[in-house]
Amino acid sequence: MENQALLAITIFVIAYALIVSEKIHRTVVALAGGVLMVILGVVTQEIAIHHIDFNTIGLLIGMMVIVNITSETGLFRYLAIWSAKKVQGDPVKLLVVLSSITAVCSALLDNVTTVLLTVPVTFSITKQLKVKPIPYIVAQILSSNIGGTATLVGDPPNIMIGSAVKELTFMAFINNLAVISAIIYIVTIWILVLIYRKQLITTDELKLQIMELDERKQIQNVKLLKKCLFVLALTISLFTMHQMLHLESATVAIFGASLLLVMAYSKNEHELEHIFRKVEWVAIFFFVGLFMLVAGLIETGVIALMARKAIELTAGNLAATSMLILWMSAIASAFVDNIPFVATMIPMIKEMSTLGITNLEPLWWSLALGACLGGNGTLVGASANVVVASLAAQEGYQLSFINFMKLAFPLMLLSIALSSVYIYLRYLL
Repeated sequence: MENQALLAITIFVIAYALIVSEKIHRTVVALAGGVLMVILGVVTQEIAIHHIDFNTIGLLIGMMVIVNITSETGLFRYLAIWSAKKVQGDPVKLLVVLSSITAVCSALLDNVTTVLLTVPVTFSITKQLKVKPIPYIVAQILSSNIGGTATLVGDPPNIMIGSAVKELTFMAFINNLAVISAIIYIVTIWILVLIYRKQLITTDELKLQIMELDERKQIQNVKLLKKCLFVLALTISLFTMHQMLHLESATVAIFGASLLLVMAYSKNEHELEHIFRKVEWVAIFFFVGLFMLVAGLIETGVIALMARKAIELTAGNLAATSMLILWMSAIASAFVDNIPFVATMIPMIKEMSTLGITNLEPLWWSLALGACLGGNGTLVGASANVVVASLAAQEGYQLSFINFMKLAFPLMLLSIALSSVYIYLRYLL
């Protein structure tokens, strides 16, 4: 068993290093590592498949389908232009409004999809106002990760935690994380406005051009929009009641996606193919490979050993363990993708229940806050950051790793400090 454990650690560490290095695409690495666990006999194929969390997979696919269909209506472009007109083209107020839309959409949808839909519109509006887009896209990166922290469906780490712990429902995430997320968002945007206010200046003539835009022209299909809004409202309502209805969150998301497909594209095979092609299958298979990788660590007892060592380090003290998980998650998630980190931490926290810590709730919320907010620390900390940097490069703007980190890392540390106070006062006092 010791040899198998060493083999599992070796495969996992090499895979993790390759994921961080970005020399090979992370999905290829995760799938290859997961299959190696099976081929080399660390786990059987049956056990590896058993460890794939199909609730996480189903929830992601369902929400991706709903969002992809909704994006076809032009709703997100409508919201951006409507908000720009509401603040009369004022660049400072526009930064606040676009960031707020990003944060709210990231809470209700997912942050990667949200930035894919909102950032291109931001570039369009900043071009018309002739202001630098960098302050806006930095604000949207930070807002997407903060907004995604607030709900079960907003960020992949939360989806994974909610799937692993059945008691942590959609409403539990909102009740426990929405308030602190809102506080962190307000503090972050206030600081960004102070930092960037001298760059956010335009002329009255350019403001008038924004006011002349007709946001209604952005809505391309009113009938489809009504169907999408109905299904989104129904799906979110079911999320709030899924535990009472004895439904998994994935079942709710797939029901919403299926209902919208029936209402919108039941007879149109071409449109169906178009929507399914837009699902981020690369991300889905990354999760599949990752769960298989972590299965090797669980089955060989490595995770249990890590949990024991953490308990020894904190002497089983709940407050110390919570703070260790919060800060360790944040620092780690700033430099490596938070998804594989959370996949490793979930079974470790579960193992702690067998080692004397009976109340795991503060640990789960510490992990969620640390992993989601820690992603704001650097450009590689979360998938949304990488996506926005790529979109910026396409527009001819380079987001420097160092320049972003100089601004974002201190803000991330501030958010974790605020989270530490919140965790202590709410759960540990």
